[in-house]
Amino acid sequence: MKQPGDIEMLDSTRLAPMAVGGLVGFRTLLYKEVLRFWKVSFQTVAAPVLTAVLYLLIFGHVLEDRVKVYDQISYTAFLVPGLVMMSVLQNAFANSSSSLIQSKITGNLVFILLPPLSHWEMFGAYVVASVIRGLTVGLGVLLVTAWFANLHFASVGWILVFALLGAGILGTLGLIAGIWAEKFDQLAAFQNFLIMPATFLSGVFYSIHSLPAFWQAVSHANPFFYMIDGFRYGFFGVSDVSPLFSLAVVGAAFVLLAMLALRLLKSGFKLRH
Repeated sequence: MKQPGDIEMLDSTRLAPMAVGGLVGFRTLLYKEVLRFWKVSFQTVAAPVLTAVLYLLIFGHVLEDRVKVYDQISYTAFLVPGLVMMSVLQNAFANSSSSLIQSKITGNLVFILLPPLSHWEMFGAYVVASVIRGLTVGLGVLLVTAWFANLHFASVGWILVFALLGAGILGTLGLIAGIWAEKFDQLAAFQNFLIMPATFLSGVFYSIHSLPAFWQAVSHANPFFYMIDGFRYGFFGVSDVSPLFSLAVVGAAFVLLAMLALRLLKSGFKLRH
């Protein structure tokens, strides 16, 4: 006859392999997602870096002497952080959304759903891989474009916080889009009519103070603006709005989107049904 202590010991020994197995599952899925984009890094990393450099060369050359943003900050220097953050956001979204829609269409999503992975582990693996890709591309853009401008680093902490949160938000949004979309053109519509306009109208190429009052109000309703404005503050120590307010908006957006993504994963919406 087992004593109560024996039962507790038995339960704990059964739980230990489950915890280890969950960790291994998360690490395996994360490794698969990182390897997926890294094996074609010429397309997923080098191409976005080249695109950002072309933006810098064109806009920087044309508008350098025509646009003044902050005092003693050239337009090219102002443009670099915006291009870096835009690259981070777009590539973080592309990583999770493209991975999920490809798995759904090719039919290999079943190999992710069959193992005993929790919705937390799936969410973590997809989003962390998206953050890694976004930051990798962003770092590449920064290293290349820094040659064209005299950059300052007023606060590395703010740079890292907004880069991580921004990549996390777009990775989560890409996960939601990948769950919702059933074919490539639906995902393309999500990206072309939501992600792209929100990114380009977020102050990447201009300060919102140069806009009419109506468009300033529209910009303040765009969460992407706070990601880029807060990120830019880390370089120059000046911004269009308070970095603390931007952090509050960006943090709240991440929490809300993460809750939605976790709920969709837990319910199996368009994945198991």
